[in-house]
Amino acid sequence: MEIKIMKNILDRNQNMADEIRDILTGKNVIMVNIISSPGAGKTTLLERTCERLVNKYRLGVIEGDVTTDRDAQRLKKYNIPIVVINTEGGCHLDSHSISKVLHLFDLENLDMLFVENVGNLICPTQFDLGETFKLAVVSTTEGDDKPAKYPMLFREARAVLLNKTDLLPYTNFNIENFRSDLNILNATIPLFEVSCTRGDGLEVWFRWISEQIRNN
Repeated sequence: MEIKIMKNILDRNQNMADEIRDILTGKNVIMVNIISSPGAGKTTLLERTCERLVNKYRLGVIEGDVTTDRDAQRLKKYNIPIVVINTEGGCHLDSHSISKVLHLFDLENLDMLFVENVGNLICPTQFDLGETFKLAVVSTTEGDDKPAKYPMLFREARAVLLNKTDLLPYTNFNIENFRSDLNILNATIPLFEVSCTRGDGLEVWFRWISEQIRNN
């Protein structure tokens, strides 16, 4: 019975996700589902990306969090549309929560919609939001075993961003092991090795995400 209930939940989620994807495709809007553990640097990545691209492209953000709007407050200075979804204890966003807020955006005047999912590497991966693609964000402070321990995310993501590379000398993170495990799961996936706080490697990321918009 429990398996059947979960299947029904996922089926309903998928149906709504497909509807959302059709809407976004019709409006020529890319939606990026950003998935990471808590503290990996999703919001800092969004800050740097908005700072660089907000004058070139029309950006929007859906902020998913258990409580508070603190991450959204950090992005207000970029004068972009932001909607906060508080899950009140839920460990992930789903397509129904996205559907309820999508009308708050002027999709006719949007190029890319970032979704900062709840910090978690498991549940958010299982629930399709109707996104164009998933972006996996990990950091050197979490350990190098994340692709091996959470393979579903790294198989499904279109790109992986390894953050906090400036801290490599102070951790036991083995970057070769990380690259090797990632290569086994997804040999062609782009890997961006960056420090969002220091700015290292971000130019390559900016070029790549801009290409996704231009080629849409």
